[in-house]
Amino acid sequence: MPHFVETLQQEAAEAIAQMQEAALRARHAHARAELMRHMLTTARKVKDKPKAEAVETVVREWMGAWSLQRSDWPHIAREMAAFTEAFHDYANDPSDQHDNRLREACAALDTVLEQEGTSISDQMAFRSECAHGWWEQVKPVPADLPGRKPRPSVPALESGKAFWEAGGADFCR
Repeated sequence: MPHFVETLQQEAAEAIAQMQEAALRARHAHARAELMRHMLTTARKVKDKPKAEAVETVVREWMGAWSLQRSDWPHIAREMAAFTEAFHDYANDPSDQHDNRLREACAALDTVLEQEGTSISDQMAFRSECAHGWWEQVKPVPADLPGRKPRPSVPALESGKAFWEAGGADFCR
């Protein structure tokens, strides 16, 4: 039978592991939700424009915000355009049919980003000016991220490590 101190140490280690997993899940979900909120807001701003013009405006804005050149990432641009078209349709008619199309377009964008070793949440958190600072506390922007540029609205971590790796969880050791 483990003794009291060992039991407490094990409970603490398990709780810290659960906290880390929960923080990563929360960052993923929040960054993803923020992109969707921004996309819908942007789509609503241009919903009265001709669809092709509206889609081009939004795709250009987001590809630029993510520091991705269309010519270098045509497959991502294609899926971003389909994703944006789905948002445009939803902004003009928030029906179940358009919601389903939006979900499908989101899944397709997820797939193409995963093939590049990234995700919607990482793109939003690592590249967007709209990033929330706490995201970087949980999963810092990789120092070698291609096209990385300073984002004054997001304070960079000096350590380049998640808060639990930068001494926060090891302060008693």
